[in-house]
Amino acid sequence: MPEKPALEGLEAKWDAAWSERGTYLFDRTAAAEQGRSCVYSIDTPPPTASGSLHIGHVFSYTHTDVIARFQRMTGKRVFYPIGWDDNGLPTERRVQNYYGVRCDPSLPYDPDFTPPFEGGDNKSSKAADQVPISRRNFIELCEILTVEDEKQFESLWRDLGLSVDWTQTYRTISREAQAASQLAFLRNVERGEAYQAMAPTLWDVTFRTAVAQAELEDKEQPGAYHRLAFHGADGSDVFIETTRPELLPACVALVAHPDDERYQPLFGTTVTTPVFGVEVPVVAHHLAQADKGSGIAMICTFGDLTDVIWWRDLDLPNRAIIGFDGRVVSEAPAAIESDAGRAAYAQLAGKTVFSAKQAVVELLRESGELIGDPKPITHPVKFFEKGDRPLEIVSTRQWYIANGARDEELRSRLIELGKELDWHPDFMRVRYENWVGGLTGDWLISRQRFFGVPLPVWYPLDADGNPVFDAPILPSPESLPVDPSSDAAPGYSEDQRGVPGGFQGEVDVMDTWATSSLTPQLAGGWERDAELWNVVFPFDLRPQGQDIIRTWLFSTMLRSALETGEKPWANAALSGFIVDPDRKKMSKSKGNVVTPADILAAHGSDAVRYWAASSRLGTDAAFDEKNPTQIKIGRRLAIKILNAAKFVYGFELPEGSHAVSNPLDKGMLAELDHVVASATTDLRAYDHARALETVERFFWTFCDDYLELVKERAYRAEGALEERASAVIALRTALETLLRLFAPYLPFATEEVWSWTHDDSVHTAAWPTDAWPALMTEGADARVLALASRALVAIRRTKTEAKVSQRVPVASATISGPAEEIELLELVADDLKAVGRIARLGFASAEELSVSDIVLAPEEQPEGAR
Repeated sequence: MPEKPALEGLEAKWDAAWSERGTYLFDRTAAAEQGRSCVYSIDTPPPTASGSLHIGHVFSYTHTDVIARFQRMTGKRVFYPIGWDDNGLPTERRVQNYYGVRCDPSLPYDPDFTPPFEGGDNKSSKAADQVPISRRNFIELCEILTVEDEKQFESLWRDLGLSVDWTQTYRTISREAQAASQLAFLRNVERGEAYQAMAPTLWDVTFRTAVAQAELEDKEQPGAYHRLAFHGADGSDVFIETTRPELLPACVALVAHPDDERYQPLFGTTVTTPVFGVEVPVVAHHLAQADKGSGIAMICTFGDLTDVIWWRDLDLPNRAIIGFDGRVVSEAPAAIESDAGRAAYAQLAGKTVFSAKQAVVELLRESGELIGDPKPITHPVKFFEKGDRPLEIVSTRQWYIANGARDEELRSRLIELGKELDWHPDFMRVRYENWVGGLTGDWLISRQRFFGVPLPVWYPLDADGNPVFDAPILPSPESLPVDPSSDAAPGYSEDQRGVPGGFQGEVDVMDTWATSSLTPQLAGGWERDAELWNVVFPFDLRPQGQDIIRTWLFSTMLRSALETGEKPWANAALSGFIVDPDRKKMSKSKGNVVTPADILAAHGSDAVRYWAASSRLGTDAAFDEKNPTQIKIGRRLAIKILNAAKFVYGFELPEGSHAVSNPLDKGMLAELDHVVASATTDLRAYDHARALETVERFFWTFCDDYLELVKERAYRAEGALEERASAVIALRTALETLLRLFAPYLPFATEEVWSWTHDDSVHTAAWPTDAWPALMTEGADARVLALASRALVAIRRTKTEAKVSQRVPVASATISGPAEEIELLELVADDLKAVGRIARLGFASAEELSVSDIVLAPEEQPEGAR
C-alpha cells in the first residue's frame, strides 16, 4: 500500500498493466470450446475518425463499458471490439480543411505531391483557395489523417478505461471492410434488393452529392408566401400561394384535396401558368391541404418531397430546372413554347435559386399576376445534416436498397424484428417503429464522393460508346475488393475503358451508412472467419445514441433482415443526449461541444465515468464545464475508496481460525447481501445508474457509520479475540465485495486497491454473489446496521446540540424506541458505547427512536453543573 494513496497517475499505470497482462483479450479458443452461450458480444459504435471526440462520446461509451465489465465478471467471454468509421463526407471535409486541398477526379496522380499546409481546422478556408488534387492523392491524404486521428482517439479511450479488446479493431475503409461491404451489396443485387434508377434525388449543391432520407435535418428559415394567378380556360383565375415562385417554369399541375368543394369543378380541367404560359392539369390528391394557403397548390419538379410523391402517384411529366450546381439550367423545359415564355426563362438561366426567385417575382409584378405583396413567414426547410444550404431535388441515376418503403412485407418484418429486440429503455422502440412506418422511398446508397467504399459495378458501352445501365457487370466474390474507377471490368482489359464496345467503371461510392450498417459483419468476421462469426453472432448488445436510431440501428437491422432474416442483436441500449447548462443539446453546429481531454486530466477518469454512469439509458445529462458538480462527487467517491481501503487494511487480523460472529457485523453483511442482489438485478436489466446508486448509498453508510461503529473493536488489543476478528473479517469481506461492485464504474481506483492484496485483476475476479458462508449461522438481521446508524446519528446530534466535541466522554445515556428496534440495538450496545464514548448505556421503550438523558462525564460538565 502506498503511504498516501492518490488518483493521479492511475490511468497510465493500469492501462499499461492491462495491456501487458491481456486483461481484456477475448479468449476465442475458450469461446469456441464452450459455445455461444458463454460469450457476450458487443456491436460497439465505430466513432467517426475525423476531428476530435466530444463529451457525448465519453458519456455513451462509458455506459457500454460498465455493461462489458459487469458481464466479464459474471464469467462471460466478452467480445468487445472497436472500429473506426473512416470513410465518408466528415473525413473528406476534415482533409480539405486540414491540408487546404480539394479533390478533382479529372487530374492525374502526382506521386510527389505535398499539401500546402498541415494542421488546424481552417474552417474559414474557401473551396476556391484549396489546391485541386487527383482523387488518388486525395484518398492518400484521407488515409494518413484518419490513421493519426485514430491514434488520438485510442489514447483517449485508454485514458477513459474502456475495456475493449484492442486486438479486435477494424476500419470501415480497410480492404477487409471494403470486401465485406461489396459482397453484401452484390448479394443485395442478386436477390433484387439493390437496384439502379433514374429518379428525383435530394441533392446538396455544396458537396455535389445525393443525400438519403435519414440524413435530413429541418431548419427554420425565413420565407414568404407569394400569391399567383393561374388562368382558367373560361377566363377565370385560380389563385395559389407558394414559397418557391422560382420553380414556376417547372410547374406540371395544380393539386387540391379531392373533398375540397371549392376546387372539385376544376378537377379534370387545365389552367395556364402565369408568365410562362404553359397549360397544366388540375388534379386531386389526399396529401393536398385544404387549410394551407388557398387550398390549392402547384406541383413542381421538384420543390419538396411532397412534389415527388405527387409526381410519382399522378404520373406527371418531369420539367426539372435546377442543376447539380444549384443554378437554373440553361435549356428551358420543352413545355414552354411561346416566345414570351422562353424570353422570360432566358432571364433565369444560370442564376442561383435566390437570384432566380427575385427575377420571377419581378416578372410576375410586371405581368400583374403577383397578387398583393409577399407575406413573410418562417418555415422548416430540408438541409443535409452536414450542409449549410437548403437541399434541392434533382433527377439523377442512383443505386438504392429496398428498405420496406414500397414493400409492405419487408416493412412488416422490420417492425416485427423491432418488437423481438429488447430495448433499453423500452420507449425507444416507438421511435424505430415510427421511422419504419414513415419511410417514403427506398434507401439511396450511392454518393458522389471520393473517400468511400466503391460500388463494385461496371457498365458495358454500346457501339456508340453509350453505357448500358440495365446490364451492369459485377465482379466475382473472390475478386473483392475492387475499385471500378481503376480496375478493369471482368472480361475486359484496361485499354477498353471508355471506348465503344468496351466498359465504363462506376465512380460513385457507397453511403457511409451502407458500410456502418454492417458493423456486426465487419467486427465478427462474416464470410472471413467462420469460427469467430459462429460464437459472436447474433450479438448480445447494440449500444448507441438515440439520435441515430433512424440511421445506424435501422440500417443494420435492415441489412441483417435481408441477409439472414433475423435481427442482429438481442438488446439495444440507447443513451440520451448531453445538454449544456441551458438544457440545449450539445452539437458542433451550435458551438457548445466540450472536448473531454482536459476534463479527464483535471478530474480523473473515474470521476468522469461516475458522472456518465449516474445517468440512466435514454435520459439526457446536463454538463457544466465550469461547475461539474457530479464529476466532483465522483472524484470524492474514488478518493474515499482509496482511503477507506487503506484504513480497513490497517486493522490486523488475529491469528487463528475465526468467523464473523458479532450481530452488527453479520447484520452489515446481510444488508450487503441485499445490495449485491439488487445491483446484480439492475445491471442485468441494463439499469447501471440504479445499481450504482444502490452500491454508493451502502458504501457511504459503510464508511460513515459501520466503520465508526466497529473501529474501536477492530483496534482493541485486549479482550475477546473473536470479537476483534469478527470486525476485521467483516470489514475486509465488505471492502472486497464493494471493490467488485464498483469495478465496472471506477476501474482505476478499484484496481489500485485490489492490487494491494491480490495478484490478479479485480476486473477478472468473479462478480460477488448474494450469500456469505459467515451468515449461515442464526441471528443475522440486515436491519441492525440501519438501526445502529440511526442511533449513532442521534448520539452525534445530541452532542452537537450540547455544543461539545464528538470525542467528549459521556457518563450515561438512554436510547429509547419501539421494543423490536430496542431488542436489536441491545445486541450492538458495546459498539454504540465505544463510538459514543458512553460509560453506561440504557434502553427504554418509546414510539420513536431517540437518544436522551445524556450526562457528560464529571470532568466535561460546565463549571456550574459539577
